[in-house]
Amino acid sequence: MKAVVFTLGCKVNECESDSLIAGLIKMGYEVCDKLVKADLYIVNTCAVTGEAEKKSRQTASRIKKLNKDAKIIFTGCATQHSPQAFLEKSGTYVITGTFNKSKILDLINEKGLFVFPETKEYEEMPIVKTLRKRTYIKVQDGCDNFCSYCIIPYLRGRSRSRSPQSILEEIKSTTPVEVIINGINLTSYNYNGQGLIGLIKELKEVSARIRLGSLETTVITDELLSALKGLKNFAPHFHLSLQSGSNAVLKKMNRKYTREEFIEKVNLIRKYFDNAGITTDIIVGFPTETEQDFLDTLELSKRVEFSDIHAFPFSPRSGTVAYKFKDLSGDIKKERLNRLLKLKAELKENFIKQNINKVLSVIFEEEKDGYLEGYTQNYIRVYLRTPAKTIKDIERVKIIAPFKDGAICEIVKD
Repeated sequence: MKAVVFTLGCKVNECESDSLIAGLIKMGYEVCDKLVKADLYIVNTCAVTGEAEKKSRQTASRIKKLNKDAKIIFTGCATQHSPQAFLEKSGTYVITGTFNKSKILDLINEKGLFVFPETKEYEEMPIVKTLRKRTYIKVQDGCDNFCSYCIIPYLRGRSRSRSPQSILEEIKSTTPVEVIINGINLTSYNYNGQGLIGLIKELKEVSARIRLGSLETTVITDELLSALKGLKNFAPHFHLSLQSGSNAVLKKMNRKYTREEFIEKVNLIRKYFDNAGITTDIIVGFPTETEQDFLDTLELSKRVEFSDIHAFPFSPRSGTVAYKFKDLSGDIKKERLNRLLKLKAELKENFIKQNINKVLSVIFEEEKDGYLEGYTQNYIRVYLRTPAKTIKDIERVKIIAPFKDGAICEIVKD
C-alpha cells in the first residue's frame, strides 16, 4: 500500500506531516510527500489567505487524476475554517481540522467530518520521520497575538507549548543533520514558566546544527543571544517578521513593536553574530498604508540590510479585524509589490557579495540539473557542480559568486 502526505502552507504543517509519515511507515505503508499515484492521500491544508484555501480544495481534483478511487483525508487550517467546502466535493472524504491530528491515522477506514474541539494542552504526535535532511521539530502551537490581518489564532487556538524533555527525546531519536525549532508563534514558547531562553539552554548538548523558525522581535535579548552562542552548532539565521516599516501601519496591524525597536533588535543580533542572515515577511498594501508608509518600509529594509524578504500583497481575510477596512486597489498593491521585490533582489545580492570568499557550512539536500543544492548556516542557497566524490552531511564551502537565486560555491579541501 502506498500513501502520500502532501503539505501546503507553513513549516509547522511540515512538522505535523512528518509525524503522520512516521505513523504511516509504522503501519506498513510506503510513503511519499509528493503528489504521485497512491492508495491513500493525507492533505495538510493552509488557510493563511483565501487563495491558499482555494489551492487546498483544488488538491482533490489533482489527486483524482492520479487515482480516482483513492482515499483522501483533508486536515489542517483550511478544513478547520471551512469543513463543509471540502466535504461537498465527495461524501467519501475524511475531513478533520487543526486539533487532535494524532488521531488522523485512526480515521483511515472512516468517512465524513471529524473536526475536534479546541485543545488547551499541547498535543503530542508520533516522533517525526522526515524525508529530508533537515528535520523540523514542532515545540509550540497556537497564537495569542491576534494581528488584525491574521486568521490563524482563530483556527489554531491559544498558545500551548511542548515539554523540553519531549523535544529532546524527539531530536535524539531522529538523529538529524539539522534541527529547525518551530512553532506557530515560537516567541511565545512557555512550558510551565520556562520560556524560549530556557529551551535553548536545554539544547546545549545537541550536536546537530540548530536553526530557529520565525521569531517576533520582542524575544530578542542579550540573554537569548548569549544562549544561542552557547550552542554547539547554531545556524545564525534569524527570520524576524516585520510586516511593515511604518509605525502607523504596525499599530493598525496590532503588532507589538515599533520600527525603532525592530532596528534596535537587528543591531543587537549583529553584535553577537556579525554575519547572520536576517530575513523577514512584509505585507504590501495593507488597507491603511499610504505612499509614505510604504516608503518607510523601503527605508527600513535598506537600513537593516535584509538578506531576503518574503513579500506579498495584503489579502482580505474574512473573520479578521482588517477585513472590515477599505482595501487598496489591486494596481496600487501590484506597483508597490514590484518596487519591494526589486529592492529584495538588490539586498539579497548584496548579502551574497558580502559572503564571497568566505567559508561557510552547507547541507546539500537535492540534486538538479547537474548541481547539488543546499543552504549555508546563514541561509544562503548555494549550488555546487555535482562532484564525483561522496558528499558529507555537512560540507565546508567557499562562496564564489552570485548564481541563480543564491550563489555558486566550491568545496574547501580539508
